[in-house]
Amino acid sequence: MVGTGPGSIEHITPRAVRAIADADIVVGYKTYLELIPELLKDKEVLSSQMMQEVERCRRAVTLAADGKQVALICGGDPGIYAMAGLTYEVVMEIAPTVKVEIIPGLAALNSCAARLGAPLMHDFAAISLSDLLTPMELIEKRLEAAAMADFVMVIYNPKSKKRTSQLLKAQEIALKYRKPETPVGIVTAATRANETIALTTLAQLHQAEVGMQSTVIIGNSTTYTWQGVMITPRGYHTKYTLGKE
Repeated sequence: MVGTGPGSIEHITPRAVRAIADADIVVGYKTYLELIPELLKDKEVLSSQMMQEVERCRRAVTLAADGKQVALICGGDPGIYAMAGLTYEVVMEIAPTVKVEIIPGLAALNSCAARLGAPLMHDFAAISLSDLLTPMELIEKRLEAAAMADFVMVIYNPKSKKRTSQLLKAQEIALKYRKPETPVGIVTAATRANETIALTTLAQLHQAEVGMQSTVIIGNSTTYTWQGVMITPRGYHTKYTLGKE
């Protein structure tokens, strides 16, 4: 399991590059593979479309069971909203002797937070709004709990062409506990050629451009903006003198 990070080659770890180079076969989602063409030269590559995660895992595990060194590619980090868990489940079912190694990558929350400044300097909760595998009722409970506890909220899979109501519900829930002027950052396609970065407020979130490649970060009660970045203070200013003495 190889995490390739947010998309650009310069954000892939040397260990991930080496794993791809050592692989006999590279398996992955077509869009992620298209981001790393220079690493796939002279490689046997098996690609597939979105919504075919189980088939990809089965193919990769079957090949590994046959003695092949397989690199199963995941964007971001394999263990965060990706395929590490599914891979273990498939291995347990069809090939328990196959050895699995998880090679981490920069997750979307790392990459997007860096683009926005320092929004995750205090406790945060990551919540996916995709209801494909999780009932919306449970997602709403998690949103409510995170908002009530004043976590910075990292929203994955916020919106798609078919799913437009979930982000509105997240905004509605957050506004029960956060001020309308609470900063919100939106990063789309972080580090890629089509990257966009936007700052808005919780009250105006419904008007922002958001898609499936976007990650939305909703600040907590102390988050503020300064010179175009989001900052969530850790609390140093209450214990130390930060300026000149």
